[in-house]
Amino acid sequence: MVLFDLDGTLTDPIQGMWRSLNFALSWIGFPSLTLDEAGAHIGPPIDQTFTRITGLSSPSDVSLLVNKYRERYADIGYSENSVYPGVADALARLHERGISMAVCTSKRADFAERILELFALRRHFEFVDGGDVGIEKWQQIAALRASDRVADASLMIGDRATDLVAARRNSLKAGAVLWGYGSSSELLAEEPAYVFRAPGEWLQIES
Repeated sequence: MVLFDLDGTLTDPIQGMWRSLNFALSWIGFPSLTLDEAGAHIGPPIDQTFTRITGLSSPSDVSLLVNKYRERYADIGYSENSVYPGVADALARLHERGISMAVCTSKRADFAERILELFALRRHFEFVDGGDVGIEKWQQIAALRASDRVADASLMIGDRATDLVAARRNSLKAGAVLWGYGSSSELLAEEPAYVFRAPGEWLQIES
């Protein structure tokens, strides 16, 4: 089984995320983020993102911001994604080779499903596992291990250290992609089993 992160790995979410973050922030009178500032927050769960940006830690305050973000994201933000060049072809070729694949993302599962369907990528994956407020990526993978949906020999591929750490905490191999939102230093520090510089290099993965 190969588990793929979504944001920064399969698709570039920056436009929809940036606009939806600023939609929520403007609602509380907080200054808007630049595109680069928003990019630094792609990867972790959305509740953690708002705490880092605003300094707010009250669960009720953070929940209001998350709900406001999701209001715009559900309406239009999810459709402002774009697929990274080479991803669709690489996934198709892995599928043809009989590689079992799934998505494990911090994004809520229904949003992830809509994005994958939008770009005709959903058919390549056995399942889509999404996160929610208060859930870490490592906990998602742990739950998948506990339910026997992910085996010992599985590989987690992502663009942020959180993906690689989540894999290691669950005794899985990790693969880093260098075209997403994590720096090469952030990723290489986690000593991943694979380092991918283009989606076509996923074909190195052993079945």
